[in-house]
Amino acid sequence: MKQNDEKWLKKERRKGGERRRPGGGRPPFVERRKRERRKSLYNMVPEEKRNLWREKRVAFIGCGNMGSALISGILGSGLISKDKVLVTDIRPKRLEYIRKKEGVSTTENNREAVEKCDIIVLAVKPQVMERVLSEIKDVVTGDKLIISIAAGITTGFIEKVLEKEVPVVRVMPNTPALVKTGASGLCPGKYAGEEEETVAEQMMSRVGIVVKVPEEMLDAVTALSGSGPAYIFYIIESLIEAGMEMGLSEDDARKLVNQTVLGAVNMVMETGESPQVLRHKVTSPGGTTEAALKYLEEKGFQKILIAAVKEAAIRSKELSKG
Repeated sequence: MKQNDEKWLKKERRKGGERRRPGGGRPPFVERRKRERRKSLYNMVPEEKRNLWREKRVAFIGCGNMGSALISGILGSGLISKDKVLVTDIRPKRLEYIRKKEGVSTTENNREAVEKCDIIVLAVKPQVMERVLSEIKDVVTGDKLIISIAAGITTGFIEKVLEKEVPVVRVMPNTPALVKTGASGLCPGKYAGEEEETVAEQMMSRVGIVVKVPEEMLDAVTALSGSGPAYIFYIIESLIEAGMEMGLSEDDARKLVNQTVLGAVNMVMETGESPQVLRHKVTSPGGTTEAALKYLEEKGFQKILIAAVKEAAIRSKELSKG
């Protein structure tokens, strides 16, 4: 390696003082320095910042579809080992299912789970949240982190019921998290800092993307991405129905529509171009696409969809106020 460096140093300089390497590319020692700098930068990040879950134990209070998806995500990604996960639920059959599927420990005692763990994920239905919080508040201490994925339940409500200064992070996930393509909004409570945010973000990033927002924006997140999959399913459903009305079999229409939606989404994500630009590219003047889009515009399709999302946000605010 040293010999290669010396060989290279003997080569003539180009104008401006830059040495030319036969065959192009950077000299060996420059590449080594770059690797060393990258390595040193990585080492500058404290170990606990790279994986704040290390040496932690986590309790999932509730293991419905979303709770199960998160358990699968953190275990499958290696964020935490199964011996550090404890799951509770009021349904014995559900506990048996998650125990066999993921190999984690389970209990029907919420207080026991909270006492034994450092991170508490509240994955229960919003209507039972107050009861669950009242049950565990005596064993929740300030050094534990509460992560709530319950829709409409504010961090302030959780802090108030627990009656102590405990870090709370609220997350609004959506159902595609079940297939690790979720989109989640995340916000910290009054007593949560950057480290607690990072812990929650590391969990949610195992099942999709995470966007940090102020808590007042979580109603918008709920309306847009939380309820969003249902809007897309409705459009898919309608397109399949249109295909069948024009004579296609249900199976053929479903295949064509599903792949079309997938392809359109991939184009938006991979080309980096805006949906408007891509729409114009596929819309030829006087063509079939233009005819369909003109009809949608005449019927106010875009305005209706925007208004529908805003209605969902209004309802989210109403639910958060009880």
